[in-house]
Amino acid sequence: MPDPYTGPHADTAALILIDVQRDFFEEDAPARIEGTSEAIPAMAELASAFRAKGLPIVHVVRLYLPDGSNADMVRRHAIENGARVVRPGSPGAQVAPELLPAKAELDDEILLKGGFQAVGPREHIMYKPRWGAFYGTALEGHLRDAGADTLVFAGCNFPNCPRTSVYEASERDFRAVLVADAMSGVYDRGAAECRRIGVPVWNVAETVKWLEAV
Repeated sequence: MPDPYTGPHADTAALILIDVQRDFFEEDAPARIEGTSEAIPAMAELASAFRAKGLPIVHVVRLYLPDGSNADMVRRHAIENGARVVRPGSPGAQVAPELLPAKAELDDEILLKGGFQAVGPREHIMYKPRWGAFYGTALEGHLRDAGADTLVFAGCNFPNCPRTSVYEASERDFRAVLVADAMSGVYDRGAAECRRIGVPVWNVAETVKWLEAV
């Protein structure tokens, strides 16, 4: 039997797709994360399953201003010295088109002001200024307003932004699921640590079956 406090609810779930931007997955990208491009088909399958159920989807992105003023401290020096990574308006900042319901480019003005860019029914893009998707953003309110109490995480580079976001979600009493084959960088110890804080680690097939049972 699922835990009554952490067991995920499929009918009130939202999909959180993190940092699946060209500069992080394309072959010649300046900040390529191994395994991300290979996981995109699994992410796309998840997105399609959530759309079919009419459940919320949030695409979370990074945007680094040319002067580095909004970048993480560890990356600020490189950005100040000309590194071009997810620069607003650049092709490299765009979300993988396979994950979107229709062709769409980031509206940098809306995003950098903390707004949510609608790209489909119950589907939005949002910007985060640091590793965690909840830090300095309106994500929690957006999800509460959508009636979501369970967050399904997929995307790019588990050790950094997805892992941080999973823990932030747990701190806010959201139920959470990590979809391991729809995320790059997942490693055994990290997955085990997620399980120990009540976050099940599933694959796409298990997650889609869970959704379809509702």
